[in-house]
Amino acid sequence: MTDLRSSSAFPTVMGRRKGYDPEAVDAFLESARAAFESETPAVTSADVRSVGFPLVRDGYEVAAVDAALGRIEDAFAQRERTEALSKRGARAWVGASRKLAQEVLNRLSRPKRKKFARVPLLRFGYRIDEVDLVAGRIARYLETGEGLSVEQVRTVAFRMQLGGYDEVQVDAVLDAVVDVMLSVG
Repeated sequence: MTDLRSSSAFPTVMGRRKGYDPEAVDAFLESARAAFESETPAVTSADVRSVGFPLVRDGYEVAAVDAALGRIEDAFAQRERTEALSKRGARAWVGASRKLAQEVLNRLSRPKRKKFARVPLLRFGYRIDEVDLVAGRIARYLETGEGLSVEQVRTVAFRMQLGGYDEVQVDAVLDAVVDVMLSVG
């Protein structure tokens, strides 16, 4: 498998900063390794993308773990793509990827400030202008192939604002974009 690292490969944070809980990271990586080596994996690329770890003192450096998780997600996605192609055939696989890409594009083509549901005015959500900017970039990628990497989508971060976009909806669309990019790449 691509780079399922041992715990000694991750640097730890020092001082007041916090990092990912080493026990949680190590346990997940061990389960991911076992799943990848299994005939019927219990972990998927989506599971890797959505995993979260508690932040603790003397934890693993977040950026190092996130980079490794990105490589692991890529490995699982490649395996899933290969299996799907052999079971369903290229035409069905491409068709499903196109359908998902079109659903994402339809969402991102909505008017500015109306692309996602908003949280109530007294709750925080993602900043609308920032999400709309990223949505435009993703839409151009889907329409014209304008340069955009999986890593850029994975690592996008938005500031918060009262009455902003619903985080769950935005994150779900970003996950779908990653799925599309990994399915064709």
